[in-house]
Amino acid sequence: MANSEIDQLVQLMSKIPGLGARSARRAALHLIKNRETLLVPLGNAMSSAAEHVKSCSVCGNLDTSDPCAICLDGSRDITTICVVEDVSDLWALERAGAFNGQYHVLGGTLSPLDGVGPEELRVEELLERVQADNVQEVIIALNATVDGQTTAHYLTDRLEENPAKVSHLAHGVPVGGELDYLDDGTLATALKSRRSLT
Repeated sequence: MANSEIDQLVQLMSKIPGLGARSARRAALHLIKNRETLLVPLGNAMSSAAEHVKSCSVCGNLDTSDPCAICLDGSRDITTICVVEDVSDLWALERAGAFNGQYHVLGGTLSPLDGVGPEELRVEELLERVQADNVQEVIIALNATVDGQTTAHYLTDRLEENPAKVSHLAHGVPVGGELDYLDDGTLATALKSRRSLT
């Protein structure tokens, strides 16, 4: 591409998860064609986000205030903390609207092969919060991957000395899921986690 500005825009956009080189070119072209309604407002929004959005020192969420709006919300249950891997997981749980407690973003999962140990995660901060805030329940809401499950076991062991109840999200058949389309691991977990209806 001859134009360095366009080329730079495409290269930067192709680094966004879910956008490859071809999708980035199409998106960049669409933005340029809609300069006044999309490109300029998007540039302004991104500049503002870069300047104002910060990580919450309490839970690790992203917000324009520190502590974040969730931590400052007096209507939330401060005795329950839901532990998530990343901010995107926190946002997903908030979208569902089924949880009204506090959150704790670990910032990843344990992965010895990638050199991620407990000291790279926000584990100590979690333990401090659980003790200082008299937390009654810690919900471990990590992905059902090998690293996620390893991290969940590690957290459960570390929280053992604390009186707080430790629970995990249920794993198994998703709402609306058809058994024929589920993988073997999901089916096996669903069978092991079955509960009585009577």
